[in-house]
Amino acid sequence: MRIALAQVNVTVGDIEGNLERCLDAASRASATGAGLVLLPELALTGYPPEDLLAKPHFIAATATALEVFAERAALPAVIGSVVRGEAGLHNVAALVRGGRIERTYAKRELPNYGVFDEERYFEPGTGDVIVDLGGLPTALTVCEDVWVPQTVRRVAAGGARLVLNVSASPFHTGKGPERERMLQDRAREGGVWLAYCNLVGGQDELVFDGRSVVITPDGTVVARGASFDEDLVVVDIDPDSGPGRDSAGLPRGVTGSGMVAPMLGGPAEVYRALTTGLGDYVRKNGFTDVVLGLSGGLDSALVAAIAADALGPGHVHGVLMPGPYSSEGSLTDAQALAGALCIETIELPISDTHEAFLGALAPAFAGRPEDVTEENLQARVRGTLLMALSNKFGWLVLATGNKSELSVGYSTLYGDMAGGFAPIKDVFKTHAYEIARWRNAQGPVPVIPDATLEKPPSAELRPDQTDQDSLPPYDVLDPVLAGYVEQDRSVTELIAGGLDEGLVRSVVGMVDRAEYKRRQSAPGTRVTPKAFGRDRRMPITNRFGG
Repeated sequence: MRIALAQVNVTVGDIEGNLERCLDAASRASATGAGLVLLPELALTGYPPEDLLAKPHFIAATATALEVFAERAALPAVIGSVVRGEAGLHNVAALVRGGRIERTYAKRELPNYGVFDEERYFEPGTGDVIVDLGGLPTALTVCEDVWVPQTVRRVAAGGARLVLNVSASPFHTGKGPERERMLQDRAREGGVWLAYCNLVGGQDELVFDGRSVVITPDGTVVARGASFDEDLVVVDIDPDSGPGRDSAGLPRGVTGSGMVAPMLGGPAEVYRALTTGLGDYVRKNGFTDVVLGLSGGLDSALVAAIAADALGPGHVHGVLMPGPYSSEGSLTDAQALAGALCIETIELPISDTHEAFLGALAPAFAGRPEDVTEENLQARVRGTLLMALSNKFGWLVLATGNKSELSVGYSTLYGDMAGGFAPIKDVFKTHAYEIARWRNAQGPVPVIPDATLEKPPSAELRPDQTDQDSLPPYDVLDPVLAGYVEQDRSVTELIAGGLDEGLVRSVVGMVDRAEYKRRQSAPGTRVTPKAFGRDRRMPITNRFGG
């Protein structure tokens, strides 16, 4: 049997567009001589559709699209969709063959942790579905089903020799190898072939990494799709050929192995996730261009590089906004970056505007010393200018803050936090340096100036200011944040792990107090197992300490 896995990039709510994308994938699969094509979970609706599922007309439109897909598909297919049954709404894998919807399998294991809220929308299925595909007993499953060991064991005991899984498994760092090892375990445990088709592309904060696979009963990966790109994976399998390997070294039963695409890791996969997340957010929301402030610092430089790679340099506009305390290096470093990336720059000095704000506030502030208020005014002037450019030209403003700053509230509401998307909001500062250095090593010349990577980070809102005036060094700060934010470790546990008590209590206090700011921050690409927003949902009003 020749099977094809079509990892497609669909858009939530674009039912007609998703339908055409899936039909095109089926047509390309048919042209390869495949007898079956597998498409991802909820391929017709996009994932996750969230409260669109509460709209009866959305469900009706999806049902119509599934019928059309069945009528027009160029070959038998298994595709993810939604179906309303007697028990309620189900997340299904639908087998279409001969111009009709032949069978549907309702997902039994509904994830309700991390970024998932499937119990809010779906009713679980109650039975397995094993169908005959070319004489081969084949079980249909959906995503989370195969993460539960008993699923594959159960369908194998029921006679299945091939397990098909349609999936929408979001990316986070290290997820690809972890997921593939799990799939290999399931194939070995059940003694079955396993074909897994994953979604690809960005959807709001989430990114789906593809990496669809076909795995033999002994756990060998014989085909793997690309990371973060649409792909059509085609492989020939003959389950009747018995165990062992042939003279070419392939597992018996694989008569024409599909391509095993490389598994990205480290900064390379994070960078691809960031460019995919930003690129799809921009395009799927109808934008063409982005604008951001260029300060000469690391964060804006990294965001500019991500944007140029995701959208093309001609669609990225950098704004230099020197203020009363900006160093000469901040301008020259920003100009060098823009030149290396070939992006447009606009220079809008803010000193006069800042003075005008101070003049307007002088009567109200009379008799009070200057403090952080005047500093934050500079950030808010810059945010106002960026938003004005957005309004005038239709550009999406990119916020450039990182996860370290967002964690402790080292950011200005309506200032540097202003923007429609925050590409590195889930990247700690120390990791931002690693990613920037990796990006510099990819081209013929570095794009981020050495001076940007070497100088002390600074908001430049007062003379000789550095981030360390207010924060611990980032290599000291980030381990505390990783423990408290991502691992949910308590103050006591962090201290017992060897971290300084004063440091821990200070940092944890800053994190807790900054929740109100994070609620007002722009969405940004999720690249860690626990991102602010979808993963970590804390009350603003909260007296629980540490």
